[in-house]
Amino acid sequence: MNVDLTREYPMSQSRAEKRERGKSRIPVKCRQRNRFIPGFLIGVAALSVLSLLYLGIDWGKMFSRVPDIGLVFWDLAHLDFSNMDLILSSLVETISIAVLSLLYSLILGVVFGMFAARNVFRVPLLSVATQSFFTFLRAVPTPVWVLLMLVCLGMGPEAGVAGLCVHTTAFFTKSFAQSFESIPDETIEALEVTGAGRLSIFCNAILPAALSQIVAWAGMRLETNFSECAILGMVGAGGIGYVISNSLQGYDYGTAGVAILLVFLVAYCIERVFVRIKKKFS
Repeated sequence: MNVDLTREYPMSQSRAEKRERGKSRIPVKCRQRNRFIPGFLIGVAALSVLSLLYLGIDWGKMFSRVPDIGLVFWDLAHLDFSNMDLILSSLVETISIAVLSLLYSLILGVVFGMFAARNVFRVPLLSVATQSFFTFLRAVPTPVWVLLMLVCLGMGPEAGVAGLCVHTTAFFTKSFAQSFESIPDETIEALEVTGAGRLSIFCNAILPAALSQIVAWAGMRLETNFSECAILGMVGAGGIGYVISNSLQGYDYGTAGVAILLVFLVAYCIERVFVRIKKKFS
């Protein structure tokens, strides 16, 4: 005897159809992901093998020197506070370089971010040209910019500030442009209807709305700048990095340990302070 199941169980058929539709939608994305993941893993593995073959790492020598790592850290743990005046003055110099480069880059980043954002002046050519130029600046690492400034300005903190400003401004331009573009178009269009100019819309609507994001980017970049200052001092840009480099080269591990510890403490304090500031703005 033939029974019409669709007539007897109409609800079960609709549920089955929904299941079939759901199955027909999900596997397309899953298949795309499943195709991408193995290819990505194979590519990473191939690049790793090629890198190891090209570098020709002596694994035996490397593993034989692993115990020396513990000895070096043990020597660093024997802190020597006899040169605290030099360490503190260098630390203040490093903080000053990081703060100055951040402040100058903040101003420049807001200005150039305004040009790079597509929703401020609405000139596509201007946005593309600005983004392309600062993409080139970001592609060059910070130490390279500092070394170029050392050639131009000579040894000292001036080269550190200028070199950090170049890369930090490029970073802020992209970050701030993305923050400005996240402002809803309805807000901008409502102000345009009232007859407000582009600069007025930017200063009174876009910039205040993106302020919390700007503070977050600034906090993250200050921490990065401070860490980079500690490294850049080793190439002659001044600051605590110069003390660490000289101490390690002279086997004065106790002084180097104190300087490294202070770098860690200051970086941690910067992070906590900006976390609190961001909470107040959000």
